[in-house]
Amino acid sequence: MSPRESPRRVRDADVRAVQDRLSLRDWLVVETVANVRLATGRQLDQLCFANLAGRSQAVVRGRVIHRLIRWRVLRSLDRFIGGANGGSTELIVGLDSIGAILAQQRAFAAGRSSRQVGLPGERFVRHTLAVTQVLTDLCAHAAGTSLRVETFEIEPLSWWPDGLGGQLKPDAYVALIGDQLRNHWWIEVDRATESLPTLSRKLRRYVDFARRGQFGPGRVVPRVLVSVISDRRLEAVQRLAAGLPDPAPEQLVIVRDRDAAHALLGGLRE
Repeated sequence: MSPRESPRRVRDADVRAVQDRLSLRDWLVVETVANVRLATGRQLDQLCFANLAGRSQAVVRGRVIHRLIRWRVLRSLDRFIGGANGGSTELIVGLDSIGAILAQQRAFAAGRSSRQVGLPGERFVRHTLAVTQVLTDLCAHAAGTSLRVETFEIEPLSWWPDGLGGQLKPDAYVALIGDQLRNHWWIEVDRATESLPTLSRKLRRYVDFARRGQFGPGRVVPRVLVSVISDRRLEAVQRLAAGLPDPAPEQLVIVRDRDAAHALLGGLRE
């Protein structure tokens, strides 16, 4: 099934029948996948099954995921993850038709904003999973500490008015809480698919937003974390950012993808 297919139509009775059978863990999986759009099995281990360990984690996760697929709550996409020399085929899931309806009903009942849930096109699967990985790493780094992820929203819920009639369009927005602090971040996950001039224009809009005294979520100006895919790209983006005006040095944080969670949580540990 193509990721661009629209969800299959279902009857209200089908939705109610599934809803009555969902466990608390099932709901956690539904809401997590609704939030990030796509997740791999390994990412769900940390996001939804972190209280389990070893073989039991994989067994329970497999049982839950495959049951939700049978019930048309989740839809599986088998994709090649990694490069030509180190990739593997791994289970990737998004919401199916019943799952999309349940997630929207849940958000409405809780008074939360929601978006039309759909799967990203083929071109954006890797990027979507990279954004999910930021949340996965944040949860892993915060486990067993007083730090926690209060909010994690992906586009378009992460978008924010720029004060000029347009919008800033970060890939994600995250609010993090420590003992006495709350930090707000906009996140750009750079997969080196955009040209450097295009990325420069995007980052300049964040800097301009701050220079004009605009406020983002929490009535603050969130810092912007740019997560990049390679050391070579890191050097290129750092050179690009060095040419931007103040307050770029304080506002922009550019790191390798593997260091994103550490950078995001670092301010709360100080």
